[in-house]
Amino acid sequence: MNPSRRVFVARLAGTPVFDPIGDRVGWARDVVVTIGVKERPRAIGLVVEVPGKRRVFLPFTRVVSVDAGQIVSTGLVNMRRFEQRPNETLVVGELLDRRITLKDGGAAIVEDVALESHAPLRGDWEVTQLFVRLGASPRGIGRRRGKTELLEVLDVPDLAGQAGVQGVGQLMASWGDIKPPDMADLMHDMPKARRLEVAAALDNDRLADVLQELGDEDRLQIIAHLGRARAADVLEAMEPDDATDLILELPENEAAVLLALMQPEEAQDVRRLLAYGEHSAGGLMTTEPVILPPETPIAQALAAVRRQDLSPALASMVFVTRPPNETPTGRLVGVAHIQALLREPPHQAIGSIIDTDIESLAPNDPLGRVTRLMATYNLIALPVVDRDRRLLGAVSADDVLDHLLPDDWRSGDDDVTDLSLGPAEEVSHGRPVGHPTG
Repeated sequence: MNPSRRVFVARLAGTPVFDPIGDRVGWARDVVVTIGVKERPRAIGLVVEVPGKRRVFLPFTRVVSVDAGQIVSTGLVNMRRFEQRPNETLVVGELLDRRITLKDGGAAIVEDVALESHAPLRGDWEVTQLFVRLGASPRGIGRRRGKTELLEVLDVPDLAGQAGVQGVGQLMASWGDIKPPDMADLMHDMPKARRLEVAAALDNDRLADVLQELGDEDRLQIIAHLGRARAADVLEAMEPDDATDLILELPENEAAVLLALMQPEEAQDVRRLLAYGEHSAGGLMTTEPVILPPETPIAQALAAVRRQDLSPALASMVFVTRPPNETPTGRLVGVAHIQALLREPPHQAIGSIIDTDIESLAPNDPLGRVTRLMATYNLIALPVVDRDRRLLGAVSADDVLDHLLPDDWRSGDDDVTDLSLGPAEEVSHGRPVGHPTG
């Protein structure tokens, strides 16, 4: 790379990272910098997303060339999950969209950050300029609100200490069409303040999906920060079993207030689940599986399991009941497996192909019985019925896994094999030993 050429970070987000022989290693997602008080911030490496949605650290000492079209590494990539250190700042995650104060007292929004290097092969990179959009600047001379300008980074006083209002537009754009579990992983790794900013920017449905994937501590922080009215709206958008798990973690008085603010029908489902033990079939189940009467045509059943809000486990079967067809339903007749539906004519009624021998659970059955039945019969969902065989809900494999894994499973480092092309580096806290951090 030409040392005098500037590289803008916003354009690097999503850039493919290759090894020297042309195989793609992953995609650049962020740049890690250390910010001093009277010197230019140093760019020390990239956050790279490798297959499996894992984000790892690639130091600039392992980067051969950088431009907006591709990044070439030496081929040595340490596969330990990236962990941000206290003295490090993520450009996309924390600097872009931040409101800063200029020397003349005016305000601006950081829209991009320029990196330059005089010795790229030694990993010597600096932040040299900020591309900003000017805000209100009462003492600014010749500056118009909304105008863009390229500033020397040293002309912005105390960039390290400016942790003011920060938008999330650039960060959300860099994530693209990311799935809720992956977004939950990213939010878990953020500083608390940034996590709350991102949560506030998400719409209710998207935030509900993410909360269902986060650990208890993270989602309790978010719910407390939202305010009661919006917290109730988000709880309504969650699956009833996940909303119940979250309600159980709240102080009793706060839980009662939020339940009172929820729509009566949504709150009723949660109250029903609260009556069961957390690790029982009733506590694990969702009250909203796919439920249809026996005379339903197969074509209609297939349309029902295509709902985007269904997990793959719940979409694997249709629960066939007598009216009423909302939990608690009439008597459970059986289940229609998705594979069986696909083999038969679309006009045929699902009642003709149902599995009537499927094992069922009682609401007070313990987690151990749930897991044994799933393993014995190779099922990823099971019905929960009362004494009269009325369907109360269904337990799916994903809900069981959430309760089998340790509470801190998201924050733990996996024991993984180093997939680099060279010898494994000695690491400390996910970074090569001796790597400079400022």
